[in-house]
Amino acid sequence: MGKVHDYIMSKINSGEKLHFTLIDPEKVKDVIKLEETSEKMVEAGTDAFLIGGSLGIIHEEADLVAQVLKKRGKPVIIFPGNVNCLTRYADAALFMVLMNSLESYYLMQIQVIAAPIVAKYGLETLPTGYIVIDQDTAVAHIGRTHPIPRNKPEIVLAYAMAAQMLGLKYIYLEAGSGAQQPVPPEFPQIVKKHTDLVVIVGGGIRSPDVARKIAEAGADIIVTGTIVEKDPELATKIIKAIKEVKSG
Repeated sequence: MGKVHDYIMSKINSGEKLHFTLIDPEKVKDVIKLEETSEKMVEAGTDAFLIGGSLGIIHEEADLVAQVLKKRGKPVIIFPGNVNCLTRYADAALFMVLMNSLESYYLMQIQVIAAPIVAKYGLETLPTGYIVIDQDTAVAHIGRTHPIPRNKPEIVLAYAMAAQMLGLKYIYLEAGSGAQQPVPPEFPQIVKKHTDLVVIVGGGIRSPDVARKIAEAGADIIVTGTIVEKDPELATKIIKAIKEVKSG
């Protein structure tokens, strides 16, 4: 597919669990602090940076953050809440379908709007099914998502199977930024068991123990964002816990 996808797959195929650091451009008020934090995440072992957020991002902010993160030598991937997060300075974009949205805009319209821009920027695309689990987060409100019962992993599996049948390569199980609870481990476990998708899990992961359990359950990639902003030292411990888990 492309360099970033090949990079991700080479790590997964070697038995490694990956960590992505999520940066919300709207929350970046100090470029020097971003440089320091991003360098600390790289030293701890993060594998890539995601740029994204649900509210308030403008192109100039996304451009600036991408340029800073590119200096770290890791892939910079857009995690778009909308087209305003697209930047030519990134390496790739999660080209996503918000699968449990009730809003047609997120099911196909935004992809049609974004496609020519992504092509002009020459961004690699990572075809991703995106499923938002909880309802008390900004992404759930903005995306008008239909809730997924936490005791029904088979529903998540049905979405994941549909994603694979549609030709998508990644599935992102999202509790939401600042969520009270992370995605239940049973969700990545059942998806990994019954599909060939790369499983990404994010939201509500605030401790090394929780991160380790989700990685052991089957997540290939774990994303942390809020904890990176609030407590970079704890974020480094979370990365270390993820890296201690091996696939297979």
